[in-house]
Amino acid sequence: MEWRGRRQSTNIEDRRRMSGGARAGGIGGVGLLAVLAIGWFLGIDVTPLLNDPALTGGGQIQGEPAELTDEDRAAGEFVAVTLGYTEDIWAREFRSQLGEAYSPVTLVLYKGITDSPCGDASGATGPFYCPGDRKIYLDTAFFATMHEQLGAGGDFAMAYVVAHEVAHHVQDELGILGQANQARAQVSEAEANEISVRVELQADCLSGIWARGVQDRLGAIQPGDFEEALNAARQIGDDTLQRNAGRVPMPHTFTHGTSAQRQKWFARGLQSGQMADCDTFAAARL
Repeated sequence: MEWRGRRQSTNIEDRRRMSGGARAGGIGGVGLLAVLAIGWFLGIDVTPLLNDPALTGGGQIQGEPAELTDEDRAAGEFVAVTLGYTEDIWAREFRSQLGEAYSPVTLVLYKGITDSPCGDASGATGPFYCPGDRKIYLDTAFFATMHEQLGAGGDFAMAYVVAHEVAHHVQDELGILGQANQARAQVSEAEANEISVRVELQADCLSGIWARGVQDRLGAIQPGDFEEALNAARQIGDDTLQRNAGRVPMPHTFTHGTSAQRQKWFARGLQSGQMADCDTFAAARL
């Protein structure tokens, strides 16, 4: 993806010079990270734990200021440009498809651990969108994890991760995310997981719409970019994550969808470009 020299979003909250420590009270830093690590490696959604004040406890304890490396700065610039691309594309899509204005999301960059209304953000949680403050939390070290541990390298794979989290903000803007979370709270765990899968696959589809816009409107797509995004979608499917963790895939625990489903819905958005075609909640088969 062409990004150097392009406009950088100003909706970046850079906390990377603040070295986050453990939270005071509740489950504590080590215990919370253990829970998050289990969720990450087993492909299990631990968001309910992150939203439980009794577990996450009180305020954050800050450590010594952190230094930014050249790699950190380059990653920050890349994320800022990618976020700028999402602002350009979604402003146009909201206007043309919905007749509404798009309110951009703020993205928090951090290193190590930082605080959010959804609980601690850390390398164990991976990137996430927090409805509590309508912000995305991202440690760019996750990009190295994608490349080295998940087999999902390439700059457009990284851009896909950002676009996917922005897509959750789009869902929030449309009222979809709030409705889904309310529904999840009223059903069984297995049914809640099914709702989560539809939320995540819709975000993949919306990411595909964004990718199409980057190609058609911004002219920033390079050969192999879409293949990088599709490969990333495959590598972070629930079945693939569980299999790579040495487990037999258990569909009733899936919260993001299989590799094939994630690729299918990203491709659907990419080919269609229409938000109406991303209605996973109306789909009889995912």
